[in-house]
Amino acid sequence: MSPIDRYGPDVLASDWRAPKRGRSTNLTLEVDLVVEEVMTGFCGAVLRWDRDLATVDLEDRKGKRRTFPLGPGFLHEGRPVVLQAPKAKPPPRQTRTASGSVAVPGAKARVARASRIYVEGRHDAELVERVWGDDLRLEGVVVEYLEGVDDLPSVVAELRPDQGGRIGVLVDHLVPGSKETKIAEAVRRGPHGQQVLVVGHPYVDVWQAVKPDRLGLTEWPTIPRSVPWKNGICQALGWPHRDQADIARAWQRILSRVATYADLEPALLGKVEELIDFVTAAEG
Repeated sequence: MSPIDRYGPDVLASDWRAPKRGRSTNLTLEVDLVVEEVMTGFCGAVLRWDRDLATVDLEDRKGKRRTFPLGPGFLHEGRPVVLQAPKAKPPPRQTRTASGSVAVPGAKARVARASRIYVEGRHDAELVERVWGDDLRLEGVVVEYLEGVDDLPSVVAELRPDQGGRIGVLVDHLVPGSKETKIAEAVRRGPHGQQVLVVGHPYVDVWQAVKPDRLGLTEWPTIPRSVPWKNGICQALGWPHRDQADIARAWQRILSRVATYADLEPALLGKVEELIDFVTAAEG
């Protein structure tokens, strides 16, 4: 005869602290998932969520919407759950560079060529880097700036490109009769003319190569010749323009609106591509 258990089963042998509905389990959010917030009794379908704010928006059958913090305190089909936002998806692999070229994932920068591309100033160099930087590193082409086209003849004479490599030059305001055009023609007629390609755009400054609608403009303002062009632009747009620091900030504001080649005028795009082709063809 088995002994009689006067006290019944051991209450500590089971999970005696478990709530009646069971313990909470994690539940990943999805649109239209129906849950109930325990404290308010609000029951609704998931509309959206904000990962950064850790909130979820619910809408009930009557169209009323409420926002709640993510985490515990919800029921799904009568069972307690901890609402969690889905894991963030990795950004899609970039298939094109900012210039529109096919991207080469994992490609290393090529050792710099003897050939070079020269531009007139820092702003020109920064714009070329913004759009064509990936392409230039892959090709091993270095971009340098002249701080003015007046220095071009002496730069060409010093580099003597006929001894290796080529020089491509991007010039502002390359229009018939301009000072820039006369300097470019002199270089072409010089002893290194076949190894130097000078191209340019019609704009007073490379700022104008950025499409005006990227800045909320229908067109760039017309500035009198008696006024320094960049200062005049800033003044016309209501931007500070007292010193060089103001001009630098204005340029950064403009440059920030450029993400790809589509933000630039065609008159610049073709010329830069022509220079890249010219200097890379020299060394294969």
